Amino acid sequence: MKTIMVVDDERDIRDALEGVLTDEGYRVSVAGNASEAMEKIIHEPPELVLLDIWMPDRDGVELLKDIKNRFPSIPVIMISGHATIETAVKTTKLGAYDFIEKPLSLDKVVITIEHALEQKRLMEENMALRLRDRKRYEIIGRSRVMEQLKRDIKRVAPTNSWVLITGENGTGKELVARNIHFLSKRADKPFVEVNCAAIPEDLIESELFGHEKGAFTGAYSQRKGKFDMADRGTIFLDEIGDMSLKTQAKILRILQEQTFERVGGTEKITVDVRVIAATNKNLKEQIEKGLFREDLYYRLNVIPFHVPPLRERPEDIPIFVEHFLREFSRETAREMPVITDTAMELLMRYNWPGNVRELKNLMERLVIMNPSSTISTDDLPPYIRGTTGSLSTETFFNKKTLREARKDFEREFILRKLKEFDGNISRTAEAIGVERSHLYRKIRSYGIEA
Repeated sequence: MKTIMVVDDERDIRDALEGVLTDEGYRVSVAGNASEAMEKIIHEPPELVLLDIWMPDRDGVELLKDIKNRFPSIPVIMISGHATIETAVKTTKLGAYDFIEKPLSLDKVVITIEHALEQKRLMEENMALRLRDRKRYEIIGRSRVMEQLKRDIKRVAPTNSWVLITGENGTGKELVARNIHFLSKRADKPFVEVNCAAIPEDLIESELFGHEKGAFTGAYSQRKGKFDMADRGTIFLDEIGDMSLKTQAKILRILQEQTFERVGGTEKITVDVRVIAATNKNLKEQIEKGLFREDLYYRLNVIPFHVPPLRERPEDIPIFVEHFLREFSRETAREMPVITDTAMELLMRYNWPGNVRELKNLMERLVIMNPSSTISTDDLPPYIRGTTGSLSTETFFNKKTLREARKDFEREFILRKLKEFDGNISRTAEAIGVERSHLYRKIRSYGIEA
């Protein structure tokens, strides 16, 4: 049962409101002055406060300030028979939900309370969704480099500085971007993501800037673009390195001027956006090849962030494994499996070319496809067992002969080099200094799938 507090120095008003609100199914708390009201609010905060302005000890405006400072989520509806329009405007600016004049219409009071409580419910629901989003995009790595990255995010987020995030595919560049937004002063405003690599060249202008009705075939109505949607918030330009030079020029203009025109329009639209860009490419190399504009690079690269690949922070792997196993076990309503030490050792020794995304996909597959409550080395894919199993304590140092140990080492060496060169036998042979035919025979003899 929701509690409504009525604060008024007139007993008749308190009694009338208490009777009506009780009939409506609310629990009612009453107070005849500001001091009594504040004491009750501190002891047991109500869902909503009906507050008179003129009272003997402190006026309602002062009490409103106090309530909003200490309990900002409690809606306050002001009531008065002597207030001016100026007072009504003032209390609204101080955070009052509404202002009702006396003599009170009890029906209006009830409806206003219902609307205020519904708005409060929606705000709480929205806050819960935001907190869930923050949890969903939490950076969970605890290696030294990731702890430093988290500290840098906290330092940069409250500013309006633009950020360029670099790193391989699957390392978590989007997580960094979202955490910067969550910790910024724009956190309650939109976070708009644009995958620059996924939008066709002929549609990217419309996607970014929007279009007017009739601008082209199929433009049946006006449409806002991504920059328009991100106004006062953050726009995340993912895979910025895959954007064409033509589009780069247009992006540069809007970044410099913060104004643009919709496709087929003439009206100048001004926006206030914070730009976070990300790429898996080396943009300096792209500039040298003439594939990326140098002026755009320096415009974006105000605060550089680099997300290291998973192979450079293997101490984070057990944390990710536990996190993903728990997540997918919860989603599938299964008991969380236990992973053996030897299996964990193999996971930590694997190179993870797909980074965290690859590890996450593997954990999902293991939870769904493995019927056992334990994940052992036999449950891991052959490419993980084959690449690193020979160097585990259990399999490498327990070999009977030097020849067996040397064969295992050679097999692993070839596997790692093949992965390094994406399975290209010719490039691998050249890199390790053997003939292609000789390497091919080794691959066949060791049963390696190239």
